[in-house]
Amino acid sequence: MKTLAIVAALMTATPALAHEFGFAGILSNDNMEEMDEITLSVGKPIAEGPVTLKSGTGYELEIVADGTGELALEGPGFFRAIWINEIVINGLEIRPFGIESVEFDEAGTMEIEFIAIKPGRYFLRQPGSTGEGQRVEIVIQ
Repeated sequence: MKTLAIVAALMTATPALAHEFGFAGILSNDNMEEMDEITLSVGKPIAEGPVTLKSGTGYELEIVADGTGELALEGPGFFRAIWINEIVINGLEIRPFGIESVEFDEAGTMEIEFIAIKPGRYFLRQPGSTGEGQRVEIVIQ
């Protein structure tokens, strides 16, 4: 009878021990970090790099366009290596299945909240550009 009581006590304690991130799991505030923002501006570097992320950690990426031109940011490999929780534009939340690129026709800010998943080396860049300043390397460990 004593053994049964011990097993029952362990079974009820196990779920609490299994969730080291808390009730929200990997989306809890304890597991979220902010990235340096990416700036889209004609003739200016988009970010300092390389950027190192940890797999399983949540991040908020802010992309700011200054309106100096119609500018985009692409990185299909990177966007496939993360799970996007939401994209926020002007207070509107979008919960996409996935993306390959984003584009700004005018000045604005976009926030992408995601979980880094697949380790590897990736990039975000302005499409059609060849300059190192128009590209940032992202490493997921």
